[in-house]
Amino acid sequence: MILLVEDNTDDVVFMKRALSNSGIRQQMRVVSDGETAIDWLGGAGEYADRNRFPLPSLVFLDLKMPGKSGLDVLEWIRSQERLRTLLVLILTTSREDRDVDQAYRLGANSFLVKPGNLTGLNDLMDRVKRYWLENPQLVVGGEQMGVSS
Repeated sequence: MILLVEDNTDDVVFMKRALSNSGIRQQMRVVSDGETAIDWLGGAGEYADRNRFPLPSLVFLDLKMPGKSGLDVLEWIRSQERLRTLLVLILTTSREDRDVDQAYRLGANSFLVKPGNLTGLNDLMDRVKRYWLENPQLVVGGEQMGVSS
């Protein structure tokens, strides 16, 4: 399962299309703010039921959100022993050097800038699939992530 942490509904729609177009068949679940992402990942409150709210194999994390930012969420993830190896890809419109530097310092696996159109997002998701999801040297939770060709 993929967790998308994104507050822009248009970006969520484009992301769903891009994942499908790239042959990434894992279910994608969406939360729209950092606090909810932390609750989901931590199994807090309503998110305690792991059958309904499973831990993801991959998190796409936007940086600029109301409340807790993506960097706040990333810092929290890396402070949790059982989540330290969770695959976290920053997916943002920010191109600021300080955001890139801080994201990598906090433990992001990759920093991806959102393209301005669906074609660019399709290409980006194709690269994510090839590198992060199909690379036999990169495993998540002991297993390669499920994708279809």
